[in-house]
Amino acid sequence: MNASGRERDARRFARFAWLVLGYNLVVILWGAVVRATGSGAGCGEHWPLCQGRVIPHAEQIATVIEFAHRASSGIDVALVIGLVYLAFRRFGRGHWVRRYAAAAGFFTLTEGLIGAALVLFGEVGKNVSMGRVAILSLHLTNTFLLLATLALTAWAAAEHGSPQAGRESSGLEAAKPATKLVLAYGAGLVGMLAIAISGTIAALADTLFPAASLAQGMRWDFASTTSPIVHLRIIHPVIAMVLGGFLMGLAVYALSTPTPAAAKRLARWLLGLVALQFCFGVVNIVLLAPLWMQMLHLLTADLIWITLVLLSAEVLGWRGARLPARSPDFAPLAEAAGR
Repeated sequence: MNASGRERDARRFARFAWLVLGYNLVVILWGAVVRATGSGAGCGEHWPLCQGRVIPHAEQIATVIEFAHRASSGIDVALVIGLVYLAFRRFGRGHWVRRYAAAAGFFTLTEGLIGAALVLFGEVGKNVSMGRVAILSLHLTNTFLLLATLALTAWAAAEHGSPQAGRESSGLEAAKPATKLVLAYGAGLVGMLAIAISGTIAALADTLFPAASLAQGMRWDFASTTSPIVHLRIIHPVIAMVLGGFLMGLAVYALSTPTPAAAKRLARWLLGLVALQFCFGVVNIVLLAPLWMQMLHLLTADLIWITLVLLSAEVLGWRGARLPARSPDFAPLAEAAGR
């Protein structure tokens, strides 16, 4: 296969990878619906079956919601398996696309196991234990790592969309980033995880202890008789303001220093998304966290994370090796994705 054919197939693979990433966002949002509606116990204590059946009798809406989430997660597993297969079939040994795709496969597996733990340990429904907080925090971290590896899989493949990108991605000409820059972006990534974990705890508290008014909710935040989960809720806006400002600082720095055009574009997106998230956060608090606002808030958080990961990859040079001189053709799944 000639160079143009390899690049065309790489772009097809990248489009398929972006499709898988987009589908994962849908699955994540539906998972939030499960949590917000208290439907996590809709299938009982059975896993992976629902109420002990492959297709349960949907006597209550909670069963429908939870079963739909499990079914969509099953489709996601198939898509990620296809992505890993195509990555190993299309790209050469040691290529970063292979590594990112394999990592995505691993985090998909652990995502399912953590979800199973929530059900089998009874950390669903109206459960207010700190064990649930711990598992949800682990779940959120795993979810973000899954999104990161899927985004990097697509990004690394898209880097070979043109001869120029292929030469840049070889890493031979790339300068080693400064240690301070690496630490800054590392702090940004860890900070974003902290924001998201505290946000998950806050969302759980809003679900389990819905306030009738903003004033009542604020009283509960500091009342000695309130559940510890509610006390933890106040941490989220504080962390979000401080670390969100840090992320905006990273974006401004990327825009004001010599960086690749793709990095500047991502920095502009990061700046805009963080500013938008601040607005959504205020609205979420004032409106007492309605479901539709929680979905917007979560989606924006996911997009900020993906943008930050890709910006870090561009600035720090997480580029893979060149495409192999010869490689197998795409499987039919990749051909369909490219149409």
